[in-house]
Amino acid sequence: MLQLLALHLLAAVAAPAIMRRFGRKGFLPLALVPGSAAVWAVANTGAVLDGRGPTLDVSWIPALDMSLAFRLDVLSWLMVILVGGVGAIVLGYCAWYFASGAKFLGRFAGVFVAFAGAMLGLVTTDNTLVLYVFWELTTVFSYLLIGHYFDRKGARRAAMQAIIVTTLGGLAMLFGFLILGEVEGGSYVISELIANPPLDGSALVTAGIVMVLVGAISKSALVPFHFWLPGAMAAPTPVSAYLHAAAMVKAGVYLVARFAPGFAEVPVWQWMILLTGGATMILGGYRALRQHDLKLLLAFGTVSQLGFLILLVGQADRAIALAGLALIGAHAMFKAALFLTVGVIDAAAGTRDLRQLSGLAKHLPWATVPGVLATFSMVGLPPFAGYVGKEAALEALVHSDDPMTFALLVIVVIGSILTFAYGMRFLWGAFARKKGVEDTPVDKEATGLYIAPNVLAFAGLVAGLFPVAGETLLAPYADTYPRGEPGHLTLWAGFGIPLLLTGVIIVGGVLLMLARRGVERVQDVVSVGPDADRTYRGTMRRLDSMSVAVTSITQRGSLPVYLALILLTTVVMIWTSAYAGGLRIGAVKPWDYPVQAGVAVVIAVAAFLTARARRRLKAVVLLGITGYGVVLLFALHGAPDLALTQALVETITLVVFILVLRRLPAYYSNRPLKASRWWRAILAIMVGLTVTFVALVIPNARVTDTIAELFPEEAYNYGYGRNIVNVTLVDIRAWDTMGEISVLLVAATGVASLVFLRARAGRVERIRDHDMDRGSVWASDSPGDDALVRQGRTIPVRSTRNRRWISAGVALAPHRRSVIFEVATRLIFHTMLVFAVYLLFAGHNSPGGGFVAGLVAGIALTVRYLAGGRYELGEAAPVLPGLLLGSGLFLSAGAGAVPLAFGGVVLQSVVIDIPLGYLGDVHLVTTLFFDIGVFLVVVGLMLDILRSLGAEVDRQGEAEGRAVPDVAHDSPRSTADDAQPLEDALAGGGAP
Repeated sequence: MLQLLALHLLAAVAAPAIMRRFGRKGFLPLALVPGSAAVWAVANTGAVLDGRGPTLDVSWIPALDMSLAFRLDVLSWLMVILVGGVGAIVLGYCAWYFASGAKFLGRFAGVFVAFAGAMLGLVTTDNTLVLYVFWELTTVFSYLLIGHYFDRKGARRAAMQAIIVTTLGGLAMLFGFLILGEVEGGSYVISELIANPPLDGSALVTAGIVMVLVGAISKSALVPFHFWLPGAMAAPTPVSAYLHAAAMVKAGVYLVARFAPGFAEVPVWQWMILLTGGATMILGGYRALRQHDLKLLLAFGTVSQLGFLILLVGQADRAIALAGLALIGAHAMFKAALFLTVGVIDAAAGTRDLRQLSGLAKHLPWATVPGVLATFSMVGLPPFAGYVGKEAALEALVHSDDPMTFALLVIVVIGSILTFAYGMRFLWGAFARKKGVEDTPVDKEATGLYIAPNVLAFAGLVAGLFPVAGETLLAPYADTYPRGEPGHLTLWAGFGIPLLLTGVIIVGGVLLMLARRGVERVQDVVSVGPDADRTYRGTMRRLDSMSVAVTSITQRGSLPVYLALILLTTVVMIWTSAYAGGLRIGAVKPWDYPVQAGVAVVIAVAAFLTARARRRLKAVVLLGITGYGVVLLFALHGAPDLALTQALVETITLVVFILVLRRLPAYYSNRPLKASRWWRAILAIMVGLTVTFVALVIPNARVTDTIAELFPEEAYNYGYGRNIVNVTLVDIRAWDTMGEISVLLVAATGVASLVFLRARAGRVERIRDHDMDRGSVWASDSPGDDALVRQGRTIPVRSTRNRRWISAGVALAPHRRSVIFEVATRLIFHTMLVFAVYLLFAGHNSPGGGFVAGLVAGIALTVRYLAGGRYELGEAAPVLPGLLLGSGLFLSAGAGAVPLAFGGVVLQSVVIDIPLGYLGDVHLVTTLFFDIGVFLVVVGLMLDILRSLGAEVDRQGEAEGRAVPDVAHDSPRSTADDAQPLEDALAGGGAP
């Protein structure tokens, strides 16, 4: 099972490359991917019927009862065949549907295959939480497919409408799953939940059932969520044929069919199914009678059919359920065939308006054949699959003892009459020759375009001719329903009420079809209720207006106001809770060593002076003093690892601040003293007292024994290391670390995006790439003073004696060079790198680790940059930051996934002892590879910051003529007049 999901993932990723290589014909090899899932299901048919279908259960997050559990039973077998088989056929259809030069086919193909994979996981998983994950994946992928023509406003609006509605339902379903999983007797394993449902009649269980059904009816476009499906017809026709006939909308039907054996006898379930399914079946059919766009007609017909399906599979009766399962398969075949037929008509005739189409039965015979066959199946004429399912439903409803059955039977008959009427209207509108309308001219289409609709339409005919086979395949699941006699599928059930009702349906449908103009006039005059689509749009507009109003009050554009509100709220909530809970401060020990009090005084004074500073650089330096004071406190408390990390972070923070300050004014704005400053001071004091109070209260508020004493031993037994901090980061809470390094990667990308004007530089700037013979260069050949040769003039400057202590030193202007700094850099750079490597490998048992090692390496790169400028940075690290960031994240994730291949769990660690004889033993823990990934991410982050806030800012300053260049050359924007202040400053030996 996991192999099939992985195959879909790989195919989705490779789809853009395949489409670039083969063009639209690339859809054909991609069709093999969902087709393989259908073949897999067919190959397991015998085992499924015997109740021995393949299963898989891989522990994922045990604490949440979340496991990668998959099971193939009769229902999932049916859905896999539909999802995979129809998906393969529709993908093959795409090879001829899209024009050869169509844009974004690679993205379309990738998303389509990914959607098929998500549906495959959805219908086979046996865990409710994993089902929700796949459920939302289908929502996201369907959003992308519906909005494929993103340059069209209608497509964008339809995609947004679909994702909002279905996501809302999905969240409700998730809450329902959580309730049913946490109540007494509940479970997150679907098979267990259905076998032993928690039916205690409590309000909580009832709420859980309602929420699960809300998810189902929103996904399957039932009233009141039915409006999103017709809007989704803005998608390409293959998307409509797959998502809205065979796959996505079937997810809700599948969910109802999956949970019905356990919950169908609950009253709230019965009423919700009856009301939403019945209203949808009738309303969808009624709205279909007035549509002139063939695709919209089928869309409203799909809404009606989905209501019909949920009405059947949501009942507790075995015979009704069997009819519903048969109609699930029949609907996928005939509705997908009809949508694909409309695609042929649209491509050949250039319109889908049935008022403009005439005589297509003669001009498009191979589109007419599947259109007629699929329509006959949809309206329930023999000997098609749709007829078999509908007759089985009528037979079961007539003979059911359920008191609600009569209402259900009336709804089914009325809905079937409407179905017959709009089905005949479709045939007449698409293929008939109309009076007063000339035959529609058509273009010749490729033969391959006709294959898919004919295959699906004839499949519906074949399935109808062998109803016994369908009963054999579907009855095992229908028999899991709680009551009633087993049902039967047959082409002839004899004379009786069901046959009479079929006659009523046909006659009523024909009469409605003949009176279609009168029906349209009535519909134009009589409204059956509020327009759901208009209601949705009005609601969204009012929500937007309310959001604007609230935002205009709360988001006033003042950062001090935002911060004050946050802090004031925090203070009020904490003191209110403390007062209500009776929290008190216990015994307070001022310090362990008197020196700690001295450090605290220094921190307080530095913080006060920081708030008073007007010069930005002064504020940054003072702020750094507070940070280094914390380092001393960590060290005095016996936490060398924390002290080392804090010192490195503080150092890097100072460097980043200073790099940013180069583009900011030297002083803060000079504002006069205002009364508001006193309020800020009061708030600051309140926040300080609150934080102090919390710090003093928490130790005395403990209600259980601390784990601090046991943590070192558990860290060693669990993570095989004695450095508790590092073991915690890379093992005990490795998931948190994985999230944190992902955030680091995003932060680095965000910083670079703000600095680089257009796009990231695609290469690393190195001194060897600069042509020192062109433009202005620093001349150092004479034994005397150096000279700046610029624009034909020679300007004397102080000599640097041309010493090359660092690689790109000659690229710097003499006034920017420091011999002491360059010599120190040459001495300590490699030492720092060696120290970083030591910290990386020793961090599991001693102070260090990947994060600290990355910071040390980053500081080493920072020293090189500060000593030699951007070209020196290129010499120190001739690699793109993105490569390090991506490699680090990939290595950490890959190291965490490796245990799965050996039957372990994600991020599980293993200790490996390698005896080396006289050299001793090597004690290796596999979390080292995870730590190396963290190291690469941190180094990549530092390099990205240096390249963006450092080198790129330097380059931009040179280009704008506002900074001394690392390599002296003529700025493309400079003039002789612009260069004079710079030259005068250089000649005088000072900074410009």
